[in-house]
Amino acid sequence: MGNALNGKVAIVTGSGQGIGRAVAMALAEEGAKVVTNNRAPVKKNTTNQLDEARLARLTPERLEWYNTEVAKYSGDAETTAAAIRAAGGEAAACFGDITDFNEAKRIVDTAAELYGSVDILVNVAGAFGFAPIEKITEELWDKVTGVKPKGYFNMIRHAVPYMKKKGWGRIINCSSPAFMGGDIRQAEYCAANGGVNSMSFGLACELFDDGITVNVFAPGAKTRASIDMELFDKVVDSDETSTKSGIPIVGYDDTAPPEPFAPFIAYLASDAAKDVTGSVFMTGGGFIGRFANPEIVATMTDPDGWTVEKAIKAAPETLFKDYKNITQH
Repeated sequence: MGNALNGKVAIVTGSGQGIGRAVAMALAEEGAKVVTNNRAPVKKNTTNQLDEARLARLTPERLEWYNTEVAKYSGDAETTAAAIRAAGGEAAACFGDITDFNEAKRIVDTAAELYGSVDILVNVAGAFGFAPIEKITEELWDKVTGVKPKGYFNMIRHAVPYMKKKGWGRIINCSSPAFMGGDIRQAEYCAANGGVNSMSFGLACELFDDGITVNVFAPGAKTRASIDMELFDKVVDSDETSTKSGIPIVGYDDTAPPEPFAPFIAYLASDAAKDVTGSVFMTGGGFIGRFANPEIVATMTDPDGWTVEKAIKAAPETLFKDYKNITQH
């Protein structure tokens, strides 16, 4: 075990399995006391998008594959905490729904009561769904955006006072490459992750003088959701596939697990990264990439104001010189 986070107290939401579990384990391996979290103990392990009706459309071979793979993702906050303790670390589980403002407060206060304060908050919890925009329901939109950024806000809102009191804090939020759009058909998930990024930019500026950094990682990793992505398009009609092309963004067997990049999240939580804030990182396997900060890359100006005719003439040689739209990148 390392010591980069000795004496620190961390909360990791969505840490029952997958990315959150890997991050919680990595923080504990560096000496942090970790409070793990997910909504509730796992009773029956299922995927999010493959209900009984959709599973019935799978071939026997694919159903067997589904059952084999989903059985690998049966953990919850308590099993993660137990694994940390078995490895010699200190951890406790706190079940609760971060989309509820008061529940989020209870989770944060529980960490402080158990271990004295809250130094590190890693928000990994998430929800998603696939649908073309004309079929996204209000329920789906609210479910996904209720976790990101709303649930993340809830946790941050209650954790920051503890961090300010100590003059030290690390907030690390999980986004997704989906914030850039692409072939996927899940606008609600794109919006949720874009909201996480923008909230993090704002908080990074607001909280830096208080000794608190705020960063984002946008992972690609094999998790339980990867099973959904592998099978979803095989059990829905062609106008409902998860991507415009009907081909998954990344195949299940081609996706790396989250453990290789989890230590980078522990690095961001350490003193070594005290000046790193307001950044978004892409993480996948052993790959770590840093996105450029948003900036204006082209301008045009008319001191007398614009008319449509002026814009038609000027825009191609100013704003749109060497321009490629988002579908051409």
